[in-house]
Amino acid sequence: MSEVVKSNCHYCGYLCGFLATVQSTEAGSRLIDLKPDPSRYPYDERIVNGCHRWRMNLEEIDGTTRVNHPLRRVGERGSGQWQRVSWDEALDDISSRLEKLANEHGPQTLATAIGGPHASFWPLHRFMNLFGSPNNMGIGQICWNPRIWIDALTYGWPIEVDVNPHHSGAVFLWGTNPADSDNSLFWRTLIKMSRDGTPLVVIDPRKTRTAQVATLHLAPKPGTDCSLALAIIHSIIAEDRVDHEFVERWCHGYDELVEHVKPFTPEHAERITGCPAADIVQAARIFSEPTPTALLSGRGVDQLGANTAPTHRALSILRAITGDVDRPGACNIMAMSDFISEIDLEMSDSLSEKQRATQLNIGHSALQSYPGYQGSRKLTERFGKRLPMRYLTSAHPNLVWKAMLSGEPYPIKALICMAANPLVTYADTNLVYRALHSLDLLVVLEYYLTPTAQLADYVLPSAGAFERPLLQAHGGVANFCYGGAAAVEPYYERRTDYDFFRGLGLRLGQLQQWPDETLEQAMQRTLEPAGVSWQQWSEQGIYYDTPAYHKHERLDANGLAQGFSTTTGRIELVNEYLVELGSTRLPEPAPLDEEQDYPFTMITGARIQPYWASSYFNNQRFRQMHPEPTAQMSEATLQAAGLKDGQWLEVSTTRGKARFLAQEAEMIDGIVSVEYGWWYPEEEQGEPHLSGVWRSNVNLLTSGDIEGCEPLLGSWTFNGIPCALRALHDEG
Repeated sequence: MSEVVKSNCHYCGYLCGFLATVQSTEAGSRLIDLKPDPSRYPYDERIVNGCHRWRMNLEEIDGTTRVNHPLRRVGERGSGQWQRVSWDEALDDISSRLEKLANEHGPQTLATAIGGPHASFWPLHRFMNLFGSPNNMGIGQICWNPRIWIDALTYGWPIEVDVNPHHSGAVFLWGTNPADSDNSLFWRTLIKMSRDGTPLVVIDPRKTRTAQVATLHLAPKPGTDCSLALAIIHSIIAEDRVDHEFVERWCHGYDELVEHVKPFTPEHAERITGCPAADIVQAARIFSEPTPTALLSGRGVDQLGANTAPTHRALSILRAITGDVDRPGACNIMAMSDFISEIDLEMSDSLSEKQRATQLNIGHSALQSYPGYQGSRKLTERFGKRLPMRYLTSAHPNLVWKAMLSGEPYPIKALICMAANPLVTYADTNLVYRALHSLDLLVVLEYYLTPTAQLADYVLPSAGAFERPLLQAHGGVANFCYGGAAAVEPYYERRTDYDFFRGLGLRLGQLQQWPDETLEQAMQRTLEPAGVSWQQWSEQGIYYDTPAYHKHERLDANGLAQGFSTTTGRIELVNEYLVELGSTRLPEPAPLDEEQDYPFTMITGARIQPYWASSYFNNQRFRQMHPEPTAQMSEATLQAAGLKDGQWLEVSTTRGKARFLAQEAEMIDGIVSVEYGWWYPEEEQGEPHLSGVWRSNVNLLTSGDIEGCEPLLGSWTFNGIPCALRALHDEG
């Protein structure tokens, strides 16, 4: 007997809607077919059919390399010797060991690492708050956090970019390439708008597929984006294309800004960035047309290291001086959710002040820390809003790895990795490797035996797409969420991350804080305040409130305009709160890294379809499409390095070296774009090979040393690293 149910893919963050055919058998329900559901996001089966990943749901739900049962290490760490155990055995032992370590070293001895997209983060955050450790880490400092932080402190709350065919007069894409990283409704909307004549400006050192359809493509040298943004601001002011009425009423620090940007002429920026001055002026004119301009930035900005926060500050100013804030077709200042918010789900207030004071970030990243968060919360609470705490205070990985190795300022002896593969995705693989080997307890929740999982004490099988309900809430900063119900019960002994953390919590005395037995029940409770039943959620797969704009003009009880939830009540071009934290009053470009013996510049982190970071390299279809890791560069760069297209080469930095396949691409000279996330699942597991993690892993070449990171957020550099290139004369 079979039935068709509504459910969602989870092989990327979009959670596209599907109609799943499920067959009931004596062994349980089984997924036997999938079809795109045109009644739910992205509302067009042609878009879904253009994606390579969703078919993995049928191929991999019963895949031969999936982890299906709890595994406990029985040999030396990394030996590849495992014993199958029950969930109760695993949870009993893990909770007992965690309790013993906490009694000996304090609860901060436990750290966690999160990844995605196959996870819900708030159960981990809740467990860590109740356990008493501030040491959850991820890669938020180079993904999502920078934009959320700077927009929140500039406008009073994070924004959602409003690319709208009916309102947007122009679209700017800065450091993002949706043609390759997105492949969704958004990219199709951009293509249509471009064809219909809406100016599209792309800022990227590479001539990406997105840049190829642009009206104007600016290709700055990596790390010079702040100088470029300040030059665009300079040009808008110099040509008097500012929205003076908006600025005079709603912006703080404009006169200082005018003086600040005077040296950043287009000609000056041309010398710094390599972008022609005439193109900078043209970009400024397009941006400052009276019609709204939508500006979307991506990881290309988040991963600029010391220039990440200054660039985001400049981009937030750019929107403000043209009046493109909380304006249809430009952006919308988001609302707090009607459903239970992320900060309440994660029970952040359970972490005591004493426990927060043990955070490693304190004294290193002034904003991405509990003191930095607390000051911002006083601002947002004026409008009844609270930013998610655990994301925006997450521990800096470099500090965690060093504490594991040195025991300073206290020992970190245990790590739980959830949908994360730090040996491949975190900066400085050699440091990560030594740190993982130093642990007393390493637990990994995963689909596959990744290189990180191969070093674990326990590997626990994660329920995947169509085996778990989904509710993605954008980190708790918006009044919309999307997802849906599970199609089938988890195969074999797989479980959700919620089941794992609840199981640990119950064993460690957290009985009252985990009232819901299942993730589905917890999600039902989450949706209740919004008046959405589980049946409605399963049918529609999305909840959102109609956006309201120009909210700063609303009148309060005293007849005064609401303004913005900042120190001054205005958009802060001069950011007074960041000044309190020791930052400059206005954005200033940080100097670039230079190494005499490394004449080229490496960028990394670009998404390569059909992979997702370090995921899906085990898929044979994908490997046939894209079998080897590439290092893309221009024809002139190939020649300067003595390379030929298709030749193996060695890329080296001060940190290490790795092998890639040279590939000619249209981009600025002197730059090499190196693929991110590579390992070889088909190769030998365990030490010393760890499935090829030492061969083409770009994080052998990167550094996350806190001393070189951006001081507000702790962002490290993936874009703008000095490197050398050397031809290899074997087959890699």
